[in-house]
Amino acid sequence: MGAIRGTLLNTATVLAGATIGLAASQALPESYERLALAAVGLGTLALGFRMFGSSKNPLVPIGSLIFGGLLGHLLGIQSAIEQLAAWAQSTIGRGGRVEEAFVTTSILFCVGPMTLLGCLEDGLEGKIHLLGIKSILDGISSVFFAAALGWGVYLSAGTVLIIQGGLTLGARALRPLTERPMTLDESTAVGGCILLAIGLGLLGVVQIPSADFLPALFLAGGAGWVLEGRQRALEQPPPRPWADE
Repeated sequence: MGAIRGTLLNTATVLAGATIGLAASQALPESYERLALAAVGLGTLALGFRMFGSSKNPLVPIGSLIFGGLLGHLLGIQSAIEQLAAWAQSTIGRGGRVEEAFVTTSILFCVGPMTLLGCLEDGLEGKIHLLGIKSILDGISSVFFAAALGWGVYLSAGTVLIIQGGLTLGARALRPLTERPMTLDESTAVGGCILLAIGLGLLGVVQIPSADFLPALFLAGGAGWVLEGRQRALEQPPPRPWADE
């Protein structure tokens, strides 16, 4: 377990923050609930715009969303999360905006360069400096999201454990990703688009099945890897067979 101690710390801070947020939501007057929800919606939109700005080629995230959304719909991702929310409501009496809470915080906590670099630092050097900073930020964020959106934030702790734990354990194989920043940039841009969709829903503008777009994160990363490889190949000077003559 020591090999993923940074991930374990991050998971614990998310759980702690969500618990504090849920407790705080019980103490707040109901009149503040709509205000808190609007604040989280606006903040989610702002984060989405910022993350989308990392794209080097907007066609990559757009195309990834089209095909990734189709794949996610075929896999029934949105439907599965909605069924989980219905089960929680009927079985344990917990409501809240489960899909928005889970998808928003999972993307916020797991998508971006800090996640990969922190996991590589933990896996290759045994240091958790970056993941320690990230844990504090994620813990604080989970307080506000849980207070506004409910218990679905707890689910993102599982996402952090699985994603970051896998990245840390596979650090040696994943080291080449640090040399292909476009891979992370395009995946981050797709995450921003999904956050924009969620933010619009939280503000009551339009409801979009945002969870179905999750496969687009991987499609965008793969497309970014290929495009950057081609770009580097084109930038290399052509061979000069007469140079040795």
